[in-house]
Amino acid sequence: MLTGCAPLTQAPGALDAHIPPFARRPYEPFSREAAVQIALREWRAFGQQVVYPNTELPEDEEREEGLWQRVGEYWWLGLDPRWREQGWTGIHDENGVVFPASEDGNYAWSAAFISYVMRMAGAGSRFPYTTTHADYINAARRHGLGVEPGTALTAERVEVYAPQRGDLICYWRGPQRVSYEELPTGRFPGHCDVVVGIRPGDLDVIGGNVDNAVAMRHIPATADGHLAGPDGTVIDPDHPYFVVLRVEYLR
Repeated sequence: MLTGCAPLTQAPGALDAHIPPFARRPYEPFSREAAVQIALREWRAFGQQVVYPNTELPEDEEREEGLWQRVGEYWWLGLDPRWREQGWTGIHDENGVVFPASEDGNYAWSAAFISYVMRMAGAGSRFPYTTTHADYINAARRHGLGVEPGTALTAERVEVYAPQRGDLICYWRGPQRVSYEELPTGRFPGHCDVVVGIRPGDLDVIGGNVDNAVAMRHIPATADGHLAGPDGTVIDPDHPYFVVLRVEYLR
């Protein structure tokens, strides 16, 4: 997906003027439970869809009335005015022109959804709001290396750290494999979901733009909640998870 910044015409204080005061200030400390409940709220808005392996949702929900507007809120509230993508919706470009369903892939909103959840949960300036998952994955690794101290994310190995509710689990997409050892690296196709539930051998995760909806998946894990065994072999046969982002909530 193409990303870029428009010329900055706003005064610095206007960059977050569109963000609700409760999230801009924020009113409450950055909260794990808030992130989980916000993700669940958006999942319920999209009909509580669950995506199972080798199946697809029957409808293009991001284009439905009431839901294309909601995707527009993820873009509007998840980003700042420097991004032209902030004006997108589930069916419109930044000029309000409807794009055909065949171009949905050029308007992928999964990273905007994560940015929205983190923003509304009170991350403030501690999350790198972006259109691309790779940006905040790389920021998390740099934070772990001690070179980006203001970021509330730390990249963890899938065989070492068992994700907790509110953490993000991420896999690479496309033909080029990405490994934890390579981080930080350049931009690459990827996807991250929010962990909202944990059971022995299984994680419930919610992501945006999953079959064009906010949807839940049940991700296989070890009995103690790791995405990979001690040898690094990922348990899920369908998604090449390579990093967990431990979110440093304040409560």
